Amino acid sequence: MKVKDNVIIMDPSPLLRPEKVYEDKPFQAFRDYTVDENDPIKERVRRTYYEMHSKMTVDLVKEKTAKWTKFNHFKATIKDALIKLNNVVDESDPDIDLPNIVHAFQTAERIREDYPDNDWFQLIGLIHDLGKVMALYDEPQWCVVGDTFPVGCEWVKTIVYGEDSFKNNPDGSNPKYNTKYGMYEPNCGIEKLMMSWGHDEYLYRVLLHNNVKFPKEALQMIRYHSFYPWYAGNEYGHLMAEGDEKLKEIVLKFNEYDLYTKHSEVPDIEALWPYYEAIIDKYIPGVIEF
Repeated sequence: MKVKDNVIIMDPSPLLRPEKVYEDKPFQAFRDYTVDENDPIKERVRRTYYEMHSKMTVDLVKEKTAKWTKFNHFKATIKDALIKLNNVVDESDPDIDLPNIVHAFQTAERIREDYPDNDWFQLIGLIHDLGKVMALYDEPQWCVVGDTFPVGCEWVKTIVYGEDSFKNNPDGSNPKYNTKYGMYEPNCGIEKLMMSWGHDEYLYRVLLHNNVKFPKEALQMIRYHSFYPWYAGNEYGHLMAEGDEKLKEIVLKFNEYDLYTKHSEVPDIEALWPYYEAIIDKYIPGVIEF
């Protein structure tokens, strides 16, 4: 370990290999899901995941997809939608207890530091959690936030809180869904999976619906950035197809900036708006439908 410019350079994690971690939180302390009933944040996180895992079925995903892909909930510019995130604190996140817009700017600024000429990557960092606005429109947080996983097949042990949190999920007793492959074919490909409903899939659908002109890898970063059991836990290899290793590399590249930028330092958001508004106007101008 060494320190440079107030940043600790850690030895690579065997799981995710972050390049830099801010000094107020070493990488070993991220994603700590130990159960502690006396810690209000840990208990909030546990309750959120247990409710998600109890209720997230194939039928529920179909229901939520139909509801939210009508894109009739509100219209807004990207800036106005981001400002709404001032009112969202992610109840599944053990690493930060600040409004989500703070994390958005932290992520974007770290990407900007390393990729000063890649404006679309910076913008992905800024908007990647924008789908969490569902929580402001009567969607419970257990159906908005947290790690994602495929529905319609058996749940893997590396999902947060493991098998115990799924014990009340009815899909667990359904022979169409409770086997290794479930409703999928071997090596069908990650993009063929029906993912648990949440902010990743919703924002991905919003961007497609509004014909946003991002490169495909940008949309993939959005869609799978919470799929930790796959790209961090190395699960679901039996469902991967040709090209999915490259997809995993793309999502892992983004994860470095999503996870390891969470710290107590709050960026000067007002001062940063003009820079990011120009990028928004380039890629996602005007009012879009959510």
